[in-house]
Amino acid sequence: MAAAAPAAAAASSEAPAAAATAEPEAGDEDSREVRVLQSLRGKICEAKNLLPYLGPNKMRDCFCTINLDQEEVYRTQVVEKSLSPFFSEEFYFEIPRTFQYLSFYVYDKNVLQRDLRIGKVAIKKEDLCNHSGKETWFSLQPVDSNSEVQGKVHLELKLNELITENGTVCQQLVVHIMACHGLPLINGQSCDPYATVSLVGPSRNDQKKTKVKKKTSNPQFNEIFYFEVTRSSSYTRKSQFQVEEEDIEKLEIRIDLWNNGNLVQDIFLGEIKVPVNVLRNDSSHQAWYLLQPRDNGNKSSKTDDLGSLRLNICYTEDYVLPSEYYGPLKTLLLKSPDVQPISASAAYILGEICRDKNDAVLPLVRLLLHHDKLVPFATAVAELDLKDTQDANTIFRGNSLATRCLDEMMKIVGGHYLKVTLKPILDEICESSKSCEIDPIKLKEGDNVENNKENLRYYVDKLFSTIVKSSMSCPTVMCDTFYSLRQMATQRFPNDPHVQYSAVSSFVFLRFFAVAVVSPHTFHLRPHHPDPQTVRTLTLISKTIQTLGSWGSLSKSKSSFKETFMCEFFKMFQEEGYIIAVKKFLDEISSTETKESSGTSEPVHLKEGEMYKRAQGRTRIGKKNFKKRWFCLTSRELTYHKQPEFIERKDAIYTIPVKNILAVEKLEESSFNKKNMFQVIHMEKPLYVQANNCVEANEWIDVLCRVSRCNQNRLSFYHPSAYLNGNWLCCLETSENALGCKPCTAGVPADIQIDIDEDRETERIYSLFTLSLLKLQKMEEACGTIAVYQGPQKEPDDYSNFVIEDSVTTFKTIQQIKSIIEKLDEPHEKYRKKRSSSAKYGSKENPIVGKTS
Repeated sequence: MAAAAPAAAAASSEAPAAAATAEPEAGDEDSREVRVLQSLRGKICEAKNLLPYLGPNKMRDCFCTINLDQEEVYRTQVVEKSLSPFFSEEFYFEIPRTFQYLSFYVYDKNVLQRDLRIGKVAIKKEDLCNHSGKETWFSLQPVDSNSEVQGKVHLELKLNELITENGTVCQQLVVHIMACHGLPLINGQSCDPYATVSLVGPSRNDQKKTKVKKKTSNPQFNEIFYFEVTRSSSYTRKSQFQVEEEDIEKLEIRIDLWNNGNLVQDIFLGEIKVPVNVLRNDSSHQAWYLLQPRDNGNKSSKTDDLGSLRLNICYTEDYVLPSEYYGPLKTLLLKSPDVQPISASAAYILGEICRDKNDAVLPLVRLLLHHDKLVPFATAVAELDLKDTQDANTIFRGNSLATRCLDEMMKIVGGHYLKVTLKPILDEICESSKSCEIDPIKLKEGDNVENNKENLRYYVDKLFSTIVKSSMSCPTVMCDTFYSLRQMATQRFPNDPHVQYSAVSSFVFLRFFAVAVVSPHTFHLRPHHPDPQTVRTLTLISKTIQTLGSWGSLSKSKSSFKETFMCEFFKMFQEEGYIIAVKKFLDEISSTETKESSGTSEPVHLKEGEMYKRAQGRTRIGKKNFKKRWFCLTSRELTYHKQPEFIERKDAIYTIPVKNILAVEKLEESSFNKKNMFQVIHMEKPLYVQANNCVEANEWIDVLCRVSRCNQNRLSFYHPSAYLNGNWLCCLETSENALGCKPCTAGVPADIQIDIDEDRETERIYSLFTLSLLKLQKMEEACGTIAVYQGPQKEPDDYSNFVIEDSVTTFKTIQQIKSIIEKLDEPHEKYRKKRSSSAKYGSKENPIVGKTS
């Protein structure tokens, strides 16, 4: 399976506009527009103490996957020959569907046979909050095929009274198995499910079986089975549908779901057990049940120590209300750049009270950037940093709110800039096997240090040359910010002629290019964390590049390396030409001149990956099957072809210009009995595509919608199903050109440059304020103390951790924040109550968790 694009990386900053949406209550306008959006970010760090192979070669080739229930949505690279593999892979993605478990599987790669699952970490959705934002070692649990289940069953039970042939009265149990939903994929495809229905008691096990449903994860069985509930001869009727307690306690209905294996063994998909005594007080019972794992019953309680996996997980679930609810909070936040002093602004206070500043920075930067307010805010908080900076050589080297805001801004707006500048060279480095190790202690046998030095110098020179010639590609918002930083630094240290350059280089070299070089997967420049040898090469290059940037900007004659071998290597670059090139580059990216918009001359590369497309030929004889193709999307066109290696064969590449895309929508599973399908509707026939998983499908739909949202001929209606055998499956219209029967999904407004869901970001900020109310209260008390006593008195610890320059203004802002949060609490609480009351236990949205074996 192709890994989910490391758009899944935690550093990813463009959150898609919508994921799962809550089912509304009929007639409730507020509920109808509430969006329930789930996202997951974090890091698969490393594993340790994995079980070794038996025999002389004990090492394993390992990789890790992320699964929503049983659906794989992300896969790391393979770490070879290790029992303690270091993955270091960050992920970020929207979760587009409901799920029970978030699971992480550690696999042993096998070239000839099926990959072996070494162990897993499975976390219930409701327990994810207990691990949020913390790096935790989890013990790996054994993987048993009987415990790997997902999905739910819709069941109805009834009791009928029956008079037998000899005239006696007995009870007949009617079991109606209606449907299942969300069964797992088997080998990437929808399964062929069937169910066995059993009435189980102390001395009986009557079993019946449904028909097999082909290629579906949501089978509609709609089959009824009858079981006789026997009675003793002393039975006397109490009421029409009442069953004697001593009998009913001993009986249960068990439903097992299976995938029909045809020529191979059937695969267990899960089971439910329902005691017949649910009918004690009612003649019928109908409910949805979650499928449960099956315990073999013969396992020993003690299992082998399979090893551990270190994870960092942050799961969020936001209830995004209609836009009008967020007006006051947005207004207060967007006024922040104009508040004097900046430390009294709502945006700054958010950063002060959040336990982790990064939690505040992510939504804050997106919201301010969306409204062109980020540059003045970042400038104001950077100026606050400068007041505490005494040495020009340490300018912007800390981890403050200002530096974090600018880091996040560069990740959002600088993605394409990095791709056009660094990606070709990083691809060359990662795909070649040239050794660049110059530390004498780390040299391998047979390595030549002089050859390695030349290899390293070649890469550094090539990368450096590309960077210093890239100023015209630098995004305007970055240039505007660098200009402000440069002016402020000059005013703060008027006697230092070099500080105007170091203020800019500390961001663009140290926090942007150098970080992207050493962690290309984090910036989507490479699909995975590189192997150890490549990481070492990239680290040496990154160290040299950042030193060149700071050395050139400070005009120092000596490098700052601690290692002797690096000092010796850096002597190669201590030439006036490097200093001149750095200064010229920094001058260009920190000027006020308008830069050419990134991507004007070259199309912006947006996404690529392997998926399946349905054959489209009109005159072909036989079945139009699905073929694996490599898809690539730029700001100008969507292309697909057989494999990346066929890229030179122009006749094998098919192209859809972005301007010709009329709509991009999900495709109903019933069209081809395949999950995770979507359609690209363009000037010709619709293109039907199957992604590898729900996250990947969601990402492709989102990015295709965004890139085509301004197209003039976009459709208002579409067909949610396919045109097959002479009619549309959804509305049964026979004309292939018939108007769509369903309104197209509402797109993001077309007047924004950066695709940001401002309601989602404001909701996140509301949640952060709510979680930090105690700290906000302490800050409010600190303002009161300062105002009364004109400064810290006997107990400074209560507020010495806060930056409070103007206690009166800060106090007023906190009062406004609290008032707005209280007003927002009301619709949130109203929605929570409505949601909990509408999702009755046993409904499809809130299925019953039955007992396990």
